[in-house]
Amino acid sequence: MRIRATVAAVTGALALSALAMPAAQADNHTPDLASLVPSTSKATPFTAAAPADESLGDTKITAVTVNGGKNIVVGTTVKKSFTVSVTATDPEGVHDAFAMLWHGPDTDSADGAIVPETLDNDQVGNCTNSSATTATCKVTLIADPNENVYSNILAGTWKVWAAATGNDGDYQIREAYKTAKVQRASKLTVNASPEPVKKGKTITVTGKLSRANWDDNKYHGYTGQSVKLQFRKKGSDTYTTVKTIKSNSTGELKTTVTASADGYFRYSFAGTTTTPAINAAGDFVDVQ
Repeated sequence: MRIRATVAAVTGALALSALAMPAAQADNHTPDLASLVPSTSKATPFTAAAPADESLGDTKITAVTVNGGKNIVVGTTVKKSFTVSVTATDPEGVHDAFAMLWHGPDTDSADGAIVPETLDNDQVGNCTNSSATTATCKVTLIADPNENVYSNILAGTWKVWAAATGNDGDYQIREAYKTAKVQRASKLTVNASPEPVKKGKTITVTGKLSRANWDDNKYHGYTGQSVKLQFRKKGSDTYTTVKTIKSNSTGELKTTVTASADGYFRYSFAGTTTTPAINAAGDFVDVQ
């Protein structure tokens, strides 16, 4: 039920006007850009189709930056707000530009979309002109684990739909200008014991690797993942890898080492396409 409701909400949002032109410029050659905005219609993907870009005249999109170039990490309850910037050029000046994220093999069978809240405004992007012909327009997008990031199937690579229009009615639309990663937030713990411990004795280091589950909005163990046990000697700023182990069927981590010097133990996870890298906070062990 929640999936159907979410896709329905996305469909409605994407049907709104995208890049409204000033009324004085609404002549016969100005396209109905709202009709070119993709809409989602299915909760499950079908056979992929090649993206069909649209353009008129000499408006050009020259750059798109999503979240400052960083991956978008979403947990189980808190909305993640991020900025997308679109830089475009037109000899007559840029009127508007914006971008949004969509997931799926093609826009006709997209199963997710993250769109600007300003999609129904006269001007979608907040534009700053760097010259008479170039502008960078920014929009804020919100990834919500209770709405548009509603299932684990959406973790990983999303496509970036971008559009820009000039003051003369020219425009360019790129259905897949680039890609961006939307990831399930991760957690990592560590506990080294006993504390204190005598030199030469065994230290047991436990912990757990878990990640957000968007299907039930809880954190679950991330199983079968390689995780490094690292050590930082007291007085040093550098961690070195002691060994690599794998998380078990519930995400738990456990290994043993020989006590040699005072210092901090931590687990370190390198990340995957769907889950970000994370380091546990170091746990200090006093070796006597």
